[in-house]
Amino acid sequence: MSGPREAQVSAREAEVLALLGEHRTNAEIAARLFISVRTVESHVSSLLRKHDVPDRRALSALATSARGAPPASPPRVTGLPPTASSFVGRGPEREQLAAVVTEARLVTLVGPGGVGKTRLATALAAELAPRFRDGGAFVDLVPVRSGYVVPAVAAALGVTPAPSQPLLGAVKADLGARRLLLVIDNCEHLLDAAAAFVAEILSACPGVTVLATSREQLGAAEERVVRIGPLSDSEGLTLFDDRARAAGADVPDDPALVGELCRRLDNVPLAIELAAARSVSLGAAGLLTALADPLRTLAGARRADARHRSLRAVLSWSYDLLQPAEQALFRRLSVFAGAFDLAAAARVSGSGDLAESADLLGRLVDKSLVTRERDACRWPLLGTVRAFARERLDADPARGDVGDRYLEWATSVATDLAGRLDGPWRDDYDLVADDLRAALLGHAPRRHPASHRLARALGRLTYARRFLAEALDYYRRAAVLAGDPAEAARDLRSAADCALIGTEPGTRVLNLLLAAAGQAAVAGDGNAEALALARVVELVYRFDGRIATDLSRERLTGLLERARAAGDAADPVVAAAVAIAAAWHAGARPYDPDPALAEDAERLARRSGDPVLASAGLDVLGTAATQAGRAAQARRIGEQRLALLDSLDRSEPRTAPEIGDIFHVAATVALRAGDLPGALSVARRMDRDDLLGDRSYRSIGSVVPALVLNGELDEALARAETVWDGWQRSGRPGSGDVACATAFALLGSGLRGDRTGLRCWRQRLSRCTSGTGVDVSALASAVFAAGRVALHLSDFTEAARMVEQSFADFPRFRYDTYARAVGAELAVAAGLPDAAAWLAAAERLTADNAWAAACLARARGRLTGDVDAIAATLTRWQRLGARAEYACTLALLPGREAEARTELTALGMVTPHR
Repeated sequence: MSGPREAQVSAREAEVLALLGEHRTNAEIAARLFISVRTVESHVSSLLRKHDVPDRRALSALATSARGAPPASPPRVTGLPPTASSFVGRGPEREQLAAVVTEARLVTLVGPGGVGKTRLATALAAELAPRFRDGGAFVDLVPVRSGYVVPAVAAALGVTPAPSQPLLGAVKADLGARRLLLVIDNCEHLLDAAAAFVAEILSACPGVTVLATSREQLGAAEERVVRIGPLSDSEGLTLFDDRARAAGADVPDDPALVGELCRRLDNVPLAIELAAARSVSLGAAGLLTALADPLRTLAGARRADARHRSLRAVLSWSYDLLQPAEQALFRRLSVFAGAFDLAAAARVSGSGDLAESADLLGRLVDKSLVTRERDACRWPLLGTVRAFARERLDADPARGDVGDRYLEWATSVATDLAGRLDGPWRDDYDLVADDLRAALLGHAPRRHPASHRLARALGRLTYARRFLAEALDYYRRAAVLAGDPAEAARDLRSAADCALIGTEPGTRVLNLLLAAAGQAAVAGDGNAEALALARVVELVYRFDGRIATDLSRERLTGLLERARAAGDAADPVVAAAVAIAAAWHAGARPYDPDPALAEDAERLARRSGDPVLASAGLDVLGTAATQAGRAAQARRIGEQRLALLDSLDRSEPRTAPEIGDIFHVAATVALRAGDLPGALSVARRMDRDDLLGDRSYRSIGSVVPALVLNGELDEALARAETVWDGWQRSGRPGSGDVACATAFALLGSGLRGDRTGLRCWRQRLSRCTSGTGVDVSALASAVFAAGRVALHLSDFTEAARMVEQSFADFPRFRYDTYARAVGAELAVAAGLPDAAAWLAAAERLTADNAWAAACLARARGRLTGDVDAIAATLTRWQRLGARAEYACTLALLPGREAEARTELTALGMVTPHR
C-alpha cells in the first residue's frame, strides 16, 4: 500500500486527466468523481509534476493525444422534430433570439397557433447547441396532459427515477451539473404546470437555459418574452414558392396573386404551407377564389384574434375540400395524442382495412393535413390541425364509437407490451405511452372492462419502466375500475407493493393492504384476504424503519388471527405467508423474530415454491440468527438470498421490496463479518441496480459505511450529502439507514481532521434521531464513529464514558462489534486503568468480525508495547482493503512516518495524534 512512484499515474489521477481532456473545470470534475475540489486541485498539481508540463492546457492536450481519438462531435439537441423542408425567413428574429438566449435563462417565444414558433425554436436550438457544453433536449408538450409535464421531460432526457426518489428530483439531479439548452414546445395548454416546472429547474440547475414556445407567456419569474408575428410579405412569398415547388406546382406563379394570397392568409406560415400544397390543382388564382368565402371564428381558443381566425379558415377550407371518407378518417385521427402507425389508424377509423386506410392516410399527407415522421412508419397531426379535427369529431354522432375503438386499441397494445417484458419492449412503449395514458384518462367510461385492463397493464408497464409513482396511480385507478372485488383486491395489492418500494408513507402502504384484504373478503377470497393481512403484520415488524404506524400490538394480533381464520392452511403459499408473519409477531420487538417460529417459516416458505416467499423466509431466519449472535450463519443465509435474485421477476411489483432487502441485508451481514470488499461489492451492485439505483437515498445510505471503512472518504462524504438531501426532500421519515450514513459521514470528517464537518454531521445525527425516541448513544454506528474519531484525534476527555457506551446492549447488530473493538483500543490509547479488562471483554465478543479482530490485535500490541504485533496487523488491513486503518497503523510504527504521511495524504486524512 505504498504511494505511487513518480513515473506512475494512479487510477484516480487517470480519471482526472481524462476529464481535463474534456475541458472540465475543477468543480465539474469534483462533482463527476464525488470528490472535493481541494482533492481535484491536488491531483492536477500531481499530474503537472509527473508529466512535466506547464499548465492545464498542456494536460488537456496530453489527455486528448493519449485517447488517440478525433475530437468529440459538437454538442447537439436531442429529440428535435424532423425538418424535411428548408427554413425560410426569420433572420432578424434569429439574431435577436441568439442574443437574448445568451443573456437570459428563460426565453419564451409567444405567438398565435401556426405562426411558426416550433420551427423557429427548432432552428434556433440547432444553431445554439454548440454554445452549451452538453447540447440540448427538445420536449414537445402537445401530447402531454395535465400532471404529466415532468414525465414528458424525463422521457426526453432518458431519466429514470430511483424507487424512493420523486421523478422531479431525478430530473433535477440529471440536469444539476449539466450545461444544456432545454426546449419546451407548445406550453399553452399547461401554462401553470410548465411555469412551475421551469421555476424548479432554473432554481436547482444553474447550467440550464430554457427556451419555451407558447400562445401565452408562462408568467414565470425572470421570463424574457419574445413575440413572434407573421412573416413579412417577402418572406411569405418566398415560403409559398418553396412549398409549392416541393408539392410539384409550376413556380413562380404570378407574384402579385401570390402576394395577395399570403396577405389574405395574414402571412401565417402554416396557412401558407397548407395553401401551397393545394396550388398544384388550383393555382394562386383558384386559391384566392376559395378564400373569398366568409371565415368562421376560431372556437375554443384562449384568445381568438385575427391570426387564429385566418388559420382556422384555411383548415376549414382544406377540410371542406376533402372527400367524405377522407373527412371521416381525418376526424377520427384526432383522438391520437401522438404519432400513430397504419394499424392504429385502421383500428380507430373502424374500417379495419389496411389498404383502404393507407390510401386515405396518403391523401391526407399529400394535402398537408397529416405529416409523416422521417425514417419511420408513423404519422402525427400538428397540434393546431389536431385541435381543429377534434372539434369536428366532437360534433360527430359517432364520436362515442371512435372513443371506444381508441380505448380498445390502446388496451390491446398495452396488453401486448405487458406480455413482452422479458424481451425488447421499452422503445415500443415510449412511442405509444402518451396515447395509452390519453385513452385511459380522456376517453374511457369509468367501469368499461377495457379501461380496467388498460389501467392494470399501464401499472405493470410504468413499473417496469421504473416510473413508480405513476405505476402506483394506475394500480389505484385499476382498483376503482375493476368489475369485481377480487380484481380490485389484486390491484390494491400491486399498488401497495409500488408504494412500499417508492416514496409513499408507510401508513399508506398498510392502508392499501388493508383495503385489499377488505375487497378480498367481499369477494369471498379467503386466501387473498389472508395474504394481505399477513403482509401487514410482517411489514410492521420486518421493516419498522420504513413502516411507521400507530397499529397497536393488540390490533396486529387480531389481524394475524383473521389471516389464520380466512386462509386455507393447506395452501402452501398461505401457510408460508402466515408463518412468516407469526414469526415476526412473536418477537419481543421489531426486527427480533422468534427463532423457533423462524425455522418453521423458512421451511414452509421453501416448500411453497414461491421465490419471493423463499427470500422472506430466509430473511426471518437470518434475522433470528443475527440477533442471537450467529453472524456466520446470517452471512450464509444472506448469500442464499443473493442467489435467489435471478429467479425474481423484476417487472413484477411484488418482487421489488424483496430485491431491495436482499441487497441491503447482504451488505449488512458482510459488514457485520468485517468483510469490507464483500460489503462494498454488494453496495456497488445495488448502486447500479435499475430498480434501486444510485439516486435512492436509502440505497446510497448502504454504500456510505462501506466506502468509509474502505478509505474512500471523498466519495463517502459526497454520497452522504446526497443521502441527507434525499431524506430531507422525502419529508424526513424515520430511517435507521440515514442515521447510520450520517454517523459514518461524521467518522469520515473526523479522519480528515475537518472540525467544521464534524460539527455539521453531529448536528445532523441529532436531527436524525430527534422525535424518534431513540438516543444517539443507543446507535452502535454512532458510538463507533464517535469512538474512532476520538481515537484518531487523541481526544480522550470523554474516553471513559465512550468506552462504557461501546459495550452497551445495542438493539441492532451491524456495528456493535465495531463499537466494542474501537472502545477497547480507545481505552488502551487513553491509558484507562481498566484498559486490559475492556480489551479482554472485546476479544471475547468480537471474534467473528475480521475488522474488529484486526483492530483488537493492534490494540493488544499498543497495550503491551509490541511494535511487531502492531506491524503484523498491516497485512490484515491490506487484505480487508481498509486503507484508512492501514495508513493509521503505519503512523504508529517507528521509522515509517514518511510512508504513513504519503498514504494519509492520498486519502485526504490528517496524521493521527499520538
